[in-house]
Amino acid sequence: MTTDEVLYKLAARCSASELCLADVEAKLSRYDLTEEERTHILRHLVEERYVDDSRYAEAFVRDKYRFNKWGRIKIGQGLRMKGIDSETIKVAMEAIDEEEYMDILRALIEAKRKSVKGRNDYEVNAKLIRFATGRGFEYEAIKRCLGNDVEDDCWD
Repeated sequence: MTTDEVLYKLAARCSASELCLADVEAKLSRYDLTEEERTHILRHLVEERYVDDSRYAEAFVRDKYRFNKWGRIKIGQGLRMKGIDSETIKVAMEAIDEEEYMDILRALIEAKRKSVKGRNDYEVNAKLIRFATGRGFEYEAIKRCLGNDVEDDCWD
């Protein structure tokens, strides 16, 4: 493929769905291009705003906590694995609506509680905590939702 064909193909792909710079670089590595050609394509895609890491991070955060029901920790790890810088991650994470976030966590815990077996509340809560931390939620948020001896703001 020529440089222009690769550029057109990647621009079309970026128009269809949000990609970060690392994703585009990975796709570029599949083509037999010189380093200069790769740089030219990347520069063009960034200048024309086909690729924007901050926009990608915002979409990633929004999608992962709403649709995949991930917590902040897992979302942050996912973004770091994509090569997104810390400041961009921080800004994107600020867009999370705290009330919606806690509603998602509460719904996950309520659903999981129905299937968790344990000899006592301590055992059940331990399993729920492990489940929610595996989804990437912070311990403090989980503790608020479980609420036994702590604040009971999640089970209103």
